Amino acid sequence: MDCCNISHKIDIPENSKKVVLAGNPNVGKSIFFNSFTGIYVDVSNYPGTTLDISTGKFGDYYVIDTPGVYGVSSFNDEEIVARDVIASADIVVNIVDAVHLERDLFLTQQIIDMGIPVIVALNMMDDAKKNGLDINVSKLSKELGVPVIPTVAPKGEGLEEVKKSINKAKIGNSSLTLTEELEDIKKKAGNQPEALLILEGDPHVTEKYGLKPINHREKIYKDRRERVNKIVDNVVKETTEGTNFKTTLGRMMVNPITGIPMLLLALYGLYEFVGVFVAQTVVGITEETIFLEMYEPFIRRVVGNVVEPSSLFGQLLIGEFGLLTMAITYTFGLLLPLVIGFYLFLSILEDSGYMPRIAALVDRVLTSLGLNGRAIIPMLLGFGCVTMATITTRLLGSKREKIIAVFLLGLAIPCSAQLGVIAGLIAPLGAKFFIIYVAAIFIIYVLVGTLLNKVMPGETTDLLIDLPPLRLPRVSNVLRKTYIKSKSFIKEAGPIFAIGAIVITLMQEFGMLTAIQNAVAPITVGWLELPKEAATAFIMGIVRRDFGAAGLTDLAMTPAQTVVSLVTITLFVPCIAAMMIMIKERSWKEALAIWFGSWIIAFVAGGVVAKILPLLA
Repeated sequence: MDCCNISHKIDIPENSKKVVLAGNPNVGKSIFFNSFTGIYVDVSNYPGTTLDISTGKFGDYYVIDTPGVYGVSSFNDEEIVARDVIASADIVVNIVDAVHLERDLFLTQQIIDMGIPVIVALNMMDDAKKNGLDINVSKLSKELGVPVIPTVAPKGEGLEEVKKSINKAKIGNSSLTLTEELEDIKKKAGNQPEALLILEGDPHVTEKYGLKPINHREKIYKDRRERVNKIVDNVVKETTEGTNFKTTLGRMMVNPITGIPMLLLALYGLYEFVGVFVAQTVVGITEETIFLEMYEPFIRRVVGNVVEPSSLFGQLLIGEFGLLTMAITYTFGLLLPLVIGFYLFLSILEDSGYMPRIAALVDRVLTSLGLNGRAIIPMLLGFGCVTMATITTRLLGSKREKIIAVFLLGLAIPCSAQLGVIAGLIAPLGAKFFIIYVAAIFIIYVLVGTLLNKVMPGETTDLLIDLPPLRLPRVSNVLRKTYIKSKSFIKEAGPIFAIGAIVITLMQEFGMLTAIQNAVAPITVGWLELPKEAATAFIMGIVRRDFGAAGLTDLAMTPAQTVVSLVTITLFVPCIAAMMIMIKERSWKEALAIWFGSWIIAFVAGGVVAKILPLLA
């Protein structure tokens, strides 16, 4: 192992003094590098990676640029290269984005903890002012223990002062509490940067010195994060001076007093657009007028001239659950308009920059469920497609959070197509039954999340997320995202609906549906107080959740029975597609636990609602 030794990897003299430029992605390092080195630059490939490293001369120093990283570690090629170059530095010029101090100072503090002399170039000060951030630069310098120089790199402001201050670089104030352990490792490693990396569990550096694996990363990172948060609280104040309307509005979105009403308004807009306009008006045209009144009679006549409708083959094609009747009608007449409507709305939220602000707003609430605010992204995506949302749980910080998120997604988040059908069924019942339905799902969501948070080992990770500037959504972006995601839905849903139609038709033809209806009658009729035919909808729900919800539309039920059936079908097992993804993302044991857990919770909760509803009438 030869990590953290760059003398033979980069073409510079072995004992030369090295000034390393370090920073997060997109903080303006290239401008600083060009200012230091001018046109005399060498670019070489860093061995073992696909990354190029730029080097140049500045007086007696060799200046080395590094890839943009959020921390010094070995999770990917960028971090490995940055780790090696930074650990070998004589001086680090750390470029920090003044708008995102809380994010960028984590890397700053890590470099300081490595015992390397540092200068901080506090860049984008003009943007900080536009965002209403008043940063006390001298206080920040005192807190860090290193020189801090304000700059606006694109305008050239502060660049000369940074270059003149190279010799003023200092070893700053460490955040480390494991000082004795660090000193013990330092005796073996010979230098503090590598000793810290070993203490943080870097496998490459540990192997280099033949030491047993040590990993105090979680504690070190937690202490570092707490110190950075404290520094930011001490040196940054928000003002209204110089801010524009978008900045003010962005702040209002993350302030609970104003942000929660805004979020509720956005969710109400989602309900009105998807649940009312699309689910009732648009679907009324596409499903009823176009497909049920025009398409299905036509296709039955055409196929009926070739195949006997009452035969098994005829039923598979044009029967009640036929491939060319129900499968086509549900996919294109019922579900596709709902999916397009939802993705259109979601794309607007994403392109405007509102989505990350929702994450920041709900972080504290989701922490009580064992998640952080970032989990709101898969949760909201789950209202589009639980299968897709399950994949996005990869962005969560720990296995514990991923399990909790996947369980809650599979249990209590209805996908857009199912949500549209649910909205269409519950809207005519009035506000009281709508509130009962929402309250039941919300209570189950909170109870299950809280329980999982209590019983699962580990802690919730902190929320680290950028808040991009607010902007008006670009029509081309919104339409492109909507088109791509809707097309993906058709590709995924089409084959599954075809399989579902075949399975349901065969079960009906061979009497299996009736047998299952009779077998589970004690649950559907006795406990849930629903018609026994509701069992068919639950079976259809296994194939696809919206398939099952749509199956309820043909049943004659009272308002109370409708609410019970909707609560049960919402909490019912994830569809086959979602299950396949759960197995892929987690494991078959975890996926089956979630699947059977959903069975139990759905029927228990549905029965409880059935018993309580008469008391609320």
